[in-house]
Amino acid sequence: MARVLVVDDEAIITMQLEERMSALGHKVVGMASSGDDAITKARGAKPDIVLMDIVMPGKTNGIAAAKVIHEELDIPVIFITSYADDKIIQEVKKVNPYGYIVKPFNELELKATVELALFRKKTEDADPAKRRRVKGAMPDPTGDDPGSPGEPESAIPLESKTVLLNNFYQGLILVLYTPPQTNEAIYKTSIEYGLANGHRIFFAYHQSRIPKYFNKEIVSGVIIPHRMKRGELQEVIPALETHRAKSRTSGEPNAWQILIDFSDPDDLMQVSTIITHILAMAPEGSKVSGLIALNIEHLTREQIESVSRGISKVIVSTGDETSISIANHSYPLESMSVVPQAMVDEIVRKSLEPLVLSILNRPLSGYDIVHEIHSRHNVLIPQSRIYAILYDLEKQGILDVKTSGKSKLYVPTERGKAYIRQKVNEFKYTFQHIFGGVADEGEGIRSAK
Repeated sequence: MARVLVVDDEAIITMQLEERMSALGHKVVGMASSGDDAITKARGAKPDIVLMDIVMPGKTNGIAAAKVIHEELDIPVIFITSYADDKIIQEVKKVNPYGYIVKPFNELELKATVELALFRKKTEDADPAKRRRVKGAMPDPTGDDPGSPGEPESAIPLESKTVLLNNFYQGLILVLYTPPQTNEAIYKTSIEYGLANGHRIFFAYHQSRIPKYFNKEIVSGVIIPHRMKRGELQEVIPALETHRAKSRTSGEPNAWQILIDFSDPDDLMQVSTIITHILAMAPEGSKVSGLIALNIEHLTREQIESVSRGISKVIVSTGDETSISIANHSYPLESMSVVPQAMVDEIVRKSLEPLVLSILNRPLSGYDIVHEIHSRHNVLIPQSRIYAILYDLEKQGILDVKTSGKSKLYVPTERGKAYIRQKVNEFKYTFQHIFGGVADEGEGIRSAK
């Protein structure tokens, strides 16, 4: 299994490549939409291979990004592009790519090109002279030639794991993470929890796709998005207080779900001030819960301890080979389990109907559902399987179809809402019944309350 970074500014292309790579047995460890983003994510994720578009927005195109990635990290790059004119091909030759595919691509062509590129890289790495030229290679302390015959295999593949969090959100939680980790799924489920419990939601961020999922709630004022620009952290508290004042004068519930992603913590003093202000809201009479996410890539231990003061619940985002999966409607955190990612894959693929039903709590497209499953559980499901379920529910009158731009959105009918609640509960009770009596070394599986 190869670890793949997909780089393309068209979301549909990245999803297609992600699906194809997964079907071929590889794992997509990151997606980027620009050359600069590709370089950053390649440095963080250290993929085995990069699938790279050429023409993308930003100052760095795919060719320039490939040059940096190959020379600095010694990671092979395959170009997948709509362009095949002589000028571009001459430029591509200068970065010595491991493959060149012209869109539209097909699965057999993609498979053959990736396999040959990986084989070529493996062959090159087997050459001792080549291995010594790899930038950043650690010298052998014994002084022996690292490529000498009979060298034992030292790299043991890590088994991918998934951390299952049940009953997660209550109070204020601090998430410490380093790129290329993403907390988008955690933000989304936190917002859904706040909406279900009648909270006002304040979401401050540097970059995020989350607001596009909640346009209706943003327009109505239930969700207040706040874009944090570099050097303007001091604007966060006034923005929050302005909306708190409005809710007090209107007599609305004084319960707040606060989400802040400090992915670019340029002013730690101001970060600490914001956290202290939020912690002080509860004694003032506000019911406060939420999530503070902090990028700690360039922070010292002392700095992390400083901004963590006063928050009792702290979790650390996991490494490349581990995913976090959060139960849809379970709060607060009661238990945590670690299972092989392969087990999550198997269960999700075999339990698609209850999973899709549990997600249909707002208008969604088939693409949204595929993305939701992948974000939460790190499992990629072919869109055809999702649409088969959606079409069947539509025929039964469970779902209505609405059009938004070029997308078809599926919305539960009034009868469908009752049907979905009943079916999800039936699935839940059936799983509880099957596993309720199972015990391992004296510890039973606790049923949900």
